[in-house]
Amino acid sequence: MLLLGNGRVITRDDHNPFLPDGCVAMEGDTIVNVGDTAILKGTYPRATFVDAHGGVIMPGLINAHEHIYSAFARGMSLPGYAPKGFLDILDGLWWTLDRHLLIKDTRASADATMIDCIENGVTTIFDHHASYGEIEGSLFAIADSARQYGVRVNLCYEVSDRDGAEKMREGVRENAAFIRFAQADTTGRVAGLFGLHAQFTLSDHTLGYCRDQAPAGAGFHVHVAEGIEDVYACLKEHGKRPVFRLRDFDILGENTICGHCTHVSEAEIELLAETRTNVAHNPESNMGNAIGCPPTLHMMHQGVLVGLGTDGSTNDMLESLKVAKLLHQHHLHDATVAWTEAPQMLFTNNAVLASKAFGKTLGVLKPGAAADVIALDYTPLTPMDAENYAGHVLFGMSGRSVIHTVIAGELKMRDRVLTEVDKEAVLAHCRDTAAELWGRIVGR
Repeated sequence: MLLLGNGRVITRDDHNPFLPDGCVAMEGDTIVNVGDTAILKGTYPRATFVDAHGGVIMPGLINAHEHIYSAFARGMSLPGYAPKGFLDILDGLWWTLDRHLLIKDTRASADATMIDCIENGVTTIFDHHASYGEIEGSLFAIADSARQYGVRVNLCYEVSDRDGAEKMREGVRENAAFIRFAQADTTGRVAGLFGLHAQFTLSDHTLGYCRDQAPAGAGFHVHVAEGIEDVYACLKEHGKRPVFRLRDFDILGENTICGHCTHVSEAEIELLAETRTNVAHNPESNMGNAIGCPPTLHMMHQGVLVGLGTDGSTNDMLESLKVAKLLHQHHLHDATVAWTEAPQMLFTNNAVLASKAFGKTLGVLKPGAAADVIALDYTPLTPMDAENYAGHVLFGMSGRSVIHTVIAGELKMRDRVLTEVDKEAVLAHCRDTAAELWGRIVGR
């Protein structure tokens, strides 16, 4: 049994939201008790006790839209790369990278990302993968990395027509094989969706083929109207906007995640709400690609469940929380908005998405929930209680504040030290692998 206590506990449980000196008791992969530190230490005297040192204890964080493979783009320089818009960024940077990714690169980038997630208190990832250099087995390589490091992963492969029919079919086969593998998993740490790229790279034939090949019960994870180009292409080539085209191929629904939705219309928002389709908001990526600010708050007010992702920009979900709040305040010229919606995306809606995907209660500290718990080095300089802890999270904490990370009851980081990983050796291997990858890209 494991106890993580001596901290201010933010439970995300409406019936017991905040404990000023609390403790979480875990047995196996499940939380069995949440209460006063002294009482739980007395109740479980033989348990291993991990001290939060008076900091903050909260549920492990969840990323609703990630690109693990993007890790190896950090610091990469491409000769002649001078993008003039979003499509140039996609083709010149991301598609150039993924066309050269081999299984060994995918695995190494996953190892690096898993370490970064643990260090930032991220315990669950919804990843959207592409590696057109080597497709078969790529999702299984990521899953193997996640198994080694303990992070929960929901994986998919990004099907696209951009590299030809055979690569498209390989991506379909990888999705289908991995979904079946995930559906048979009993650990509660692996799940799968059917991945699709933006619709301007997907023909009607391909969308129909994906729908036909998707295993029964599988949802989809698809980029939707991220750039305005996706909307223009759908209207020009298919006579309909992206969300309506997805509806016509029976891709929408409560198990599907639509990434971005930057340029969706009012009618599309109504359709997303009507079909209970989920959306993943990625504020830093949207700003970095200069594609615009989506109507995220309006979607939420219309009943669409919107989670928070990073699109590969960072593994610090608390950083993304801050950016989400600021983006919408700046865009709407209104300092009063997003105070509740931004935390709702990260802490409430991501928990709903993850609990549904993994078949376990995630994102809350209460008996029966998954034992995914983090502690942060944060000592408030003003009073902190059940009424104002959201302000402390927004203005006082970051991913680098995390000192302990527990996933499924297993202590993965203690006092900022990874418990089962030689971090320096892993990162040295990642540097060598990335250097080799970059050499292949530039022809060295």
